[in-house]
Amino acid sequence: MNQWTTVCSTNDLVPHTGICAKVDQQQVAIFYCRRSEALYALCNYDPIGQAYVMSRGIMGSMEGQPCVASPLYKQHFNLETGQCIEEPSYRLKRFDVRVEGNDIQVRNLAA
Repeated sequence: MNQWTTVCSTNDLVPHTGICAKVDQQQVAIFYCRRSEALYALCNYDPIGQAYVMSRGIMGSMEGQPCVASPLYKQHFNLETGQCIEEPSYRLKRFDVRVEGNDIQVRNLAA
């Protein structure tokens, strides 16, 4: 997935919540923060709860950093880095995300 893939429309985004899209056999959780107008894209798989649920997590902030809490065991993952705040040995894969016209597009981070 080195090319940009359209996953949804800007109209599909709900502020301060996530949506899930499947791209090249990978589930990607996409989050929209209306306050900062920022988009984040992380792997939808919770490595601690071992389930594809991150798009259903609760967005917020910890220590001034945007994060999402897993809906299972409530660990917080930094939306910018994917790093688990409580258990730093865990990290969610990040994806590039952008708005192109009215389309939300994602791709793997450049190597």
